[in-house]
Amino acid sequence: MSKREVDIAIISDVHLGTYGCHAKELLKYLKSIKPKMLILNGDIIDIWQFSKSYFPEEHTKVIRRILKFVTEGTPVYYLTGNHDEMLRKFADFNMGGFQLLNKLVLDLNGQKAWVFHGDIFDVTMQNAKWLAKLGAIGYDTLILINSIANWGLVKMGKKKYSFSQKIKASVKEAVKFINQFEQTAAELAIEKGYSFVICGHIHQPEIREIKTDKGSVTYLNSGDWVESLTSLEYNDGKWSIYTYDPNSFNKEQEDNLDSENLSNLLDVKELFEKIKLDVA
Repeated sequence: MSKREVDIAIISDVHLGTYGCHAKELLKYLKSIKPKMLILNGDIIDIWQFSKSYFPEEHTKVIRRILKFVTEGTPVYYLTGNHDEMLRKFADFNMGGFQLLNKLVLDLNGQKAWVFHGDIFDVTMQNAKWLAKLGAIGYDTLILINSIANWGLVKMGKKKYSFSQKIKASVKEAVKFINQFEQTAAELAIEKGYSFVICGHIHQPEIREIKTDKGSVTYLNSGDWVESLTSLEYNDGKWSIYTYDPNSFNKEQEDNLDSENLSNLLDVKELFEKIKLDVA
């Protein structure tokens, strides 16, 4: 299977280390593209809920795949989010083609794109972090229950169902929060003179023009790899939302990286245990 060439690929909210993470699907996507630039827009590794007892091989393979992009000469930017906020103390770390940052500004044919995770707009994150962390645990539990339910639905020949997406669409406050998040991001971007503002955080893929009395901006959100299974792609001067389709990956893609002994090459559990101890 030939790889699709993409100018820029942006993924966010992967939440490696949690039960809801679709690492296998993400791995297939990453294997299928050849980006000129890869941006990881926060919450790639869920350090909040990190446990040595749960970090499957597929999750490690995602990290290995990202590092492979670096070794092949693809610039990779890791922008910190709230679930991997422990990495913020290492912001501005630069190792060849890999950079760890809190935000990024891109020049796209003379237009400026402002890229950051977006948790700064979350009032709960700013004023009651313990509540946000409790909510994250509840969300992960809901996703786990949902996965079991969907397994049963598939066995019965029925379509999968998303509990959390149904809640987001039906609960008035959830819809209001998403709208306020997008509006706030747009207003700040317009004030700063940016043409694009690109976020993650709310697990809601989106591309839309937002206008205010001060101007307009294109708001983009890369969604997540827990439910939406989406990314943003920039190619030939245009943005689009990529949505994972299992039918596009009928044949499993394997390479030397898959057959290597990952436990000997990269001890992710040990690495993040050290990070947690270092910032405690």
